[in-house]
Amino acid sequence: MGFDRIIGIAGTALNAQMTRMNATASNLANAGTVAATEADAFRAKRPVFKALLDETMTHAAAPYVGGVKVDHIVDDPTPVRRVHDPASPLADPQGFVFQSNVSEVSEMVEMMAAARAYQNNVEVINTARQLMARTIEIIRA
Repeated sequence: MGFDRIIGIAGTALNAQMTRMNATASNLANAGTVAATEADAFRAKRPVFKALLDETMTHAAAPYVGGVKVDHIVDDPTPVRRVHDPASPLADPQGFVFQSNVSEVSEMVEMMAAARAYQNNVEVINTARQLMARTIEIIRA
């Protein structure tokens, strides 16, 4: 496997984990939002990744078989919370509002996992770069 392919595959993983972290940051930013209806309540977003298993699955942003791409982003199916808050201007006639289904604790765990995966792929790139430099040193000698 060539160095460019190793770096390319790790690069697709970096992109996927960055998307995961951005989705988590968006979820945390909307954790305290409320809505007047269940349909309008914010739902946490989750990226769905897809492994690039053959040449037909690759594209310009993910050109290497073995890499990963963000296939799509879905709403978390966890139900939103109905809370009694008659003082809210968004409250329905019974005094209820609908909170997002974001769990701050789960989102922090998700962000830590994404950050670790991102760092692991940075290490893959750094190791490949060091191996390439050592190979060049050997060739020069």
